[in-house]
Amino acid sequence: MDTHRLGVFSIVALALCCAFQGAQAKASRCWNGTLCDSNFTTSAFPGPWEDGIYAPTSRTVSPESVVQLQPEGTDSQAYRLTRTPYDPIREPLVLAANGSMVILDFGLEVGGLVTLQYSVSGGARPRSALGLAFAESSDYIGQWSDLSNGAFKVQDGALYADLGQGGDNDGINKTYIMPGETLRGGLRYLTVFLAAETSEDKHLPVTVTIHSVSLELSIQPTWPNLRAYQGYFHCDNELFNRIWYAGAYTLQTNAVPTSTGRRVPFVSQGGLDPDGWPAPGWANDGYLGVGDSILVDGAKRDRAVWPGDMGIAAPSIFVSTGDAVSIKNALQTMYDYQNSDGSFPEAGPPLLQQGSDTYHMWTMIGTYTYVLYSGDTDFLQRNWDQYLKAMAFITAKQDSSGLLFVTGTRDWARLNTAGNTTEAQVILYRTLQTGAILAGWMPSTPEIDSLAAAWMSAASALRKATIKYCYDGHRGMFRDSAVSSGNPIYPQDANSMAVVFGLVENSLVAANITFNLQTNWVTLGGNTKAGPYPVSPELPGHISLFISSWELQAQFLTDPDRALVLLSSLWGGYLDRPDGTESTLVEGMYLSANSTSPPSFDYRWNRGYGGTKNDTETAARYTSHSHGWSTGPTSALTELFLGLSITGGVKGAWQLHPRFAEHGPTKVRGGFRGPDGNRYEASWERSQATGSLNLKLYTPVKIGGVVVIPPSSKFRQTSTNIIINGRAIILNDHHFLPNNGGIILHLEGGYYSIEVGRVWP
Repeated sequence: MDTHRLGVFSIVALALCCAFQGAQAKASRCWNGTLCDSNFTTSAFPGPWEDGIYAPTSRTVSPESVVQLQPEGTDSQAYRLTRTPYDPIREPLVLAANGSMVILDFGLEVGGLVTLQYSVSGGARPRSALGLAFAESSDYIGQWSDLSNGAFKVQDGALYADLGQGGDNDGINKTYIMPGETLRGGLRYLTVFLAAETSEDKHLPVTVTIHSVSLELSIQPTWPNLRAYQGYFHCDNELFNRIWYAGAYTLQTNAVPTSTGRRVPFVSQGGLDPDGWPAPGWANDGYLGVGDSILVDGAKRDRAVWPGDMGIAAPSIFVSTGDAVSIKNALQTMYDYQNSDGSFPEAGPPLLQQGSDTYHMWTMIGTYTYVLYSGDTDFLQRNWDQYLKAMAFITAKQDSSGLLFVTGTRDWARLNTAGNTTEAQVILYRTLQTGAILAGWMPSTPEIDSLAAAWMSAASALRKATIKYCYDGHRGMFRDSAVSSGNPIYPQDANSMAVVFGLVENSLVAANITFNLQTNWVTLGGNTKAGPYPVSPELPGHISLFISSWELQAQFLTDPDRALVLLSSLWGGYLDRPDGTESTLVEGMYLSANSTSPPSFDYRWNRGYGGTKNDTETAARYTSHSHGWSTGPTSALTELFLGLSITGGVKGAWQLHPRFAEHGPTKVRGGFRGPDGNRYEASWERSQATGSLNLKLYTPVKIGGVVVIPPSSKFRQTSTNIIINGRAIILNDHHFLPNNGGIILHLEGGYYSIEVGRVWP
């Protein structure tokens, strides 16, 4: 009995059952009274892999444990963390002295509004308050929150719940709910402490008993079920599964209510709250854009739409959570704030930072990505005229060489951002390519048809110019810019994207580029031998998980074994760190020269995050531990390793092109919803010993696609035997891809079981 096939078709009955539940949920309310989206009541692919989902079963969560700090050694600043289960009924949480505190660990990244239930005793007493401080990393737990304020003029500090004076209400249970504007978007740890004003009188000590602590999650504000994923992934390597689901959960923490953006202008001076306690140094009450839910860059900060980040985040969302609405709202917001000259802001409101040619293009590429996966041509048609203005704006910056000359120099933090940078050429190449495809999805007119041809021709010309002026054939990599120097930089971003976007058409050249990218990989010395870590030459000493997400894709395309090494060391290394969130993916890290310690969290300490003094601790407290631009593994594992992807956009054409690793998982499966909510699902199982392969595939009926079977190291292509749904097929020349590139099968939609092996004499 084929249980896989039964599992596929049993979903039909489940969908019918859930349709009624969805209709009921449609009128219900989610976060803060937001109307629920009935599409997210149940998961699209129920199964044991759902155990890997980090999202809680309820929107209201409680801490997992109480943390104690145990001094370690003779260093008064070194502590070892021990934990006991959070159970305030059996183990009351009591604060009995000024400055006493309790540290609570939610066990994973959360974000929202905290509610405390407590009682006070002590009779007459000095004026006192409960303080609340927040941290994503255990490195910064205490009575001061980590940093989310972009002004770098005040600390985030803490919130204070005034307890008043005297003892009239002693013993009465009280409730404190965080004010909405102080919502904390990203935290794992909550420190609750007692603060009291000193007095010359001999007042009785204040004692506060905390009866319960809870947090209402603000993530995915329209979802009635936070675990209702529309995609899944599973393989026989638990670390890779954890990374995939950590990426998915990171993206959930980045889908936020549109009224909870970081306030701009930033909170830049201290002061007192209405009760006379120090005011918090952050505020999250800014308008982010249209709709109820929107995709931002990070949970804790910046809490704004950043189109560059979406280059990685959007594909990963489509294959995991399926939250197309938050992507659509983010893109529509960028179109709504397009400037009169056709340029897009670098970031959405309330920040509305300007002057970035690359992020301008990422909005355009994001438009393609959204329509590709959703099939929403209404969105495309509604914004088409503005898209044309955007294309005219950016192509007008090409100079006589044919290269883009960047004048809007803001970018992801790389040092060199002006002039004929290679990264910008590669992004423009992708913009022109995807623009031509978008034109093909518009209603056909002679004008639009000519645009599609013109943009594809322009992409080809730009490719030739980029190779001519920026490629170093002796080094086998692209330089950082068309402008030569005595000590050229060979950047991680441009070289990785050139492979991923197909600017490099020759597979041998692409393989050489990704091989040479290993020169940036650093393995720690000493006894740890940890790594490798890809240190970016264009931002020396720093590890960008955004740019490394592009490199991961490039490595999968050319050497899957090398990709899995990078996946394990960088993303797996962070996920295994006890001082991280153990549930989401960090924005970036820093690795000092000749270090024998793991990378530190002071990412960009000398590039904007260290404040006016380039302070490393300031940067480490500011770095986001839940950043969507770091989630490249989620889409890469589905689309490149499993190999299942959408290729035809509006019509939902598909491809299954596995990329096998000699030293990687042998059983992989996954699926997602594509255009019009259609289901796509695939699995493969491969024998390392014989190279034999079993694939299963389910795609929408009447929607065709291709299966690409990579060449086997165990037998020649011409010795391959293929059986589809029990019937052997005869291979001929049109099945064989050139240069031993594998075997291609053109199939109609439906269910397929494909066996691949060797023809024995």
